[in-house]
Amino acid sequence: MAIPPKNFTISTQNSRVEGVSNQDIEINTESETEKLIRNCYRQVFFHLLEKDREVYLESQLRNNSITVRDFIRGLFLSDRFRRGYIECNNNYRLAEQVIARALGRKVYNGAEGLALSIIIGEKGFNYFIDYVLDSDEYMNRFGYDIPPSEVSRILPGREKGSVPLYQQYPRYGFEWQKKLTSNKLMMSIADHLLFSNKTSIEKLLYDKPTGRALKLWILTLTASIGISIWIILAILTSTFTIN
Repeated sequence: MAIPPKNFTISTQNSRVEGVSNQDIEINTESETEKLIRNCYRQVFFHLLEKDREVYLESQLRNNSITVRDFIRGLFLSDRFRRGYIECNNNYRLAEQVIARALGRKVYNGAEGLALSIIIGEKGFNYFIDYVLDSDEYMNRFGYDIPPSEVSRILPGREKGSVPLYQQYPRYGFEWQKKLTSNKLMMSIADHLLFSNKTSIEKLLYDKPTGRALKLWILTLTASIGISIWIILAILTSTFTIN
């Protein structure tokens, strides 16, 4: 026979304490926060290196002192972004980089890119970041607490989407590469080909022969194999022959 449930009075040791609903408790595990932080780094920098981490900003985000939008703003204004992007690009290309990373799309056309580059030139980069992150487009799309992401990479008629925007835009363009090469800070393609030339012995050892060299190589290999087999047979014959 089942025991009937016993009635009891709901009470607490302190009558002034109100009931707490589990809907009022915000669940935000460390793994979720780390995933959010990594998404922000990947969107702005394409990768996450320990030396590039903004520890102070991360601490503020974990403590809910700042929003995700503020964290993104801090990454754009960081020394890492200045060294890796601002100093390596002209204003037009810098506008393309920021729009792709902050709004998740390419600039609509050359007119928009020109207008944004003028804002950078006249007002400065800090003003430009505020202009983008405070825009209606950003707020309607991501708001305060959603990391920026590419709007849509699904292409009709294709099984796979396009390459992510932050992979389509190299960190610096041809002009910066030319400057590094002229200042001897980077090896040019011509110099690379010059120093990568192999000697005759290296070509003989590592390169695949072609034409007459290939025929000679096959003939030499065949003769070497034949001589080796003949020597082995001669040794075996002399060893096991009974006089």
